[in-house]
Amino acid sequence: MNYTKIKLLSFFITLHFSISAQTNTAQSIFNPQELFAQNVYTKNENEFRSANGAPGAAYWQNRADYLLHATIDTVKNILSGTETIHYTNNSPDALSSLWLELAQNMYREGARSNFYSSATRRRTPAGNTHTEGYQFDHVTIEYKGKTVKADYMINDTRMQIRLPQSLSSKEKIDIHIKYNYKLPGAFGGRTDFFSTKNGKIYEIAQWYPRMCVYDDLHGWDALPFLGSGEFYCEYGDFDYTVIVPDGMIVAGSGELQNEKEVLSTAQIQRLNKARKSDQTIMIRTAAEVKNNPENNKTQSWHFKMFNTRDVAFGASAAYIWDAAKINLPHGKTSLAMSVYPVESAGDSAWGRSTEYLKKSIEYFSEKWLPYPYPVAINEAGIAGGMEYPGILFDGMNAKGKQLYWVTAHEIGHNWFPMMVGSNERRYAWMDEGLNTFIDIYASDAFNMGEFAPKRDGEYAPGKGNPADEIIPLLKDDAAPNMMARADMLTEKYRHPLVYFKPAFGLVLLREQILGEDRFDYAFKKYMERWVYKHPSPDDFFRTMESESGEDLGWFWKGWFYNNWQFDVAIQSVTYTENDPKNGADIKMINLQKMALPITMEVILKDGSKMNLKLPVETWMQSAEHTIHIATREAIQSVIIDPENKLPDSNRSNNVWKG
Repeated sequence: MNYTKIKLLSFFITLHFSISAQTNTAQSIFNPQELFAQNVYTKNENEFRSANGAPGAAYWQNRADYLLHATIDTVKNILSGTETIHYTNNSPDALSSLWLELAQNMYREGARSNFYSSATRRRTPAGNTHTEGYQFDHVTIEYKGKTVKADYMINDTRMQIRLPQSLSSKEKIDIHIKYNYKLPGAFGGRTDFFSTKNGKIYEIAQWYPRMCVYDDLHGWDALPFLGSGEFYCEYGDFDYTVIVPDGMIVAGSGELQNEKEVLSTAQIQRLNKARKSDQTIMIRTAAEVKNNPENNKTQSWHFKMFNTRDVAFGASAAYIWDAAKINLPHGKTSLAMSVYPVESAGDSAWGRSTEYLKKSIEYFSEKWLPYPYPVAINEAGIAGGMEYPGILFDGMNAKGKQLYWVTAHEIGHNWFPMMVGSNERRYAWMDEGLNTFIDIYASDAFNMGEFAPKRDGEYAPGKGNPADEIIPLLKDDAAPNMMARADMLTEKYRHPLVYFKPAFGLVLLREQILGEDRFDYAFKKYMERWVYKHPSPDDFFRTMESESGEDLGWFWKGWFYNNWQFDVAIQSVTYTENDPKNGADIKMINLQKMALPITMEVILKDGSKMNLKLPVETWMQSAEHTIHIATREAIQSVIIDPENKLPDSNRSNNVWKG
């Protein structure tokens, strides 16, 4: 929908507030002392995190750089790998141990991920849905030129390396690991392999042991990986090599370093053409896929990616491959690519994937922050919609608006949380909700609104007015709030609280509370401050307040920390001395615990209109208020929120008719 600015007509309007007698039977539970109480922030600012929401003067975060080698056995479906982690302790603390995440261990039969929910994601009607997780040949640590066998303990999806001597502040250590694991099949969810007409497709993620985050908020943040709560990762540079059978294409995060070794001359020429083309260029055609010969040779695909928190890749001999140039601010460019099987081809399906990817990145880059990586890839598979830095795993059967929406959403995650690195495992709304919010406007902008509007993501059951669709959640007394840990949310509440409510809340903040200019300035400042860093919810809230110049504690409290309803009713309309020429008093009451700015449309008998906008301060002292307006004749009707933009839980009491 289009959101229009409210304009006051040239009527002389005076506003005064007074407590008035209630003229209906509705009882208000609104308490301004509760909503507007100044107790949202329970932690004071410090040298690490400032009161204005910016990183403090002494802000720090640790760093993890990776050197990775992986070989995929496509017969046994085993990934064998070696890695070296160069870990830097930038914290002021001496670390007596190091914690690593072992995501593949969530597929073990006894993993904690099998018990946190009554409906595990990995149950399928047929076959084994478990693996043995990581198998380690050796784990060593290298410190000050000396390499020793690591003293480590594994608990579920975590490994603790107990150091012989603490790693002091500003010191570095290397961890060397040799490992292998059985690749999960279709039950893998975010990492898997499956068969297509022209061979297997491998979607490889969470494929190497990686450092947990040590920060100023929790120390070691080593929550187990259960599946719903996603990731929290340190930033660093990645140098990785993937060895696969000859004839397979590897599409990976970052930039391919050895094109001449793994690509044909024709493919290299086409890629160079794509780097200069706004139109999609075929790099590997369907005909070339069908003619792909089989042999016993292998190829090593070498990639690098800088200043990132993770890498993932897809591998298959079945890939069609196309690409196009991405135009970025300040004359810079990047490369959008798509890889997909012949089953996904066609202009109504994945034939437009690169167009969707390119346009989404161009929009987000112009509106918010420029895309930072040299390549972006959309990969077709069964993961169905999963994001990693520089690469997306999207559903191979998606078409039309569904494919556009999932592509825009998943690439949007490169802003939240790949660039703005929030803790997804604790606060899922900070990546999913903020990303769903920026999707809304990307959909409006794409190809003159070809797939607009997108208001509740691709999961919306009603596709209707979000202000109405949120009401059942607000009325649900059993619903958790958005600040709940990600893994605590059952499937019933996961999408409403992680995607929909935070995104719609930011729409309200932008379009009804702050206005576009103030919101966009503050929101962009939040991104600029925390790019490649680790923001907390308070850092977001404080930045939005400080940079918009608005005390928003009441909004965070009512919308994020609680699911408080909003319901404003018109109690009565009366004329001064019973004469419309003397003006009219409109009595309102706020019946629920939430407050919001409201718009009011007054239509006079002659058809002329008054449009009023009342700020949230209307409710700062009382639940009941009287608004006096200057009129010259009788009022035909009064409507609160005439465009139904606010989540008013009872619209029937929003209208008065004379």
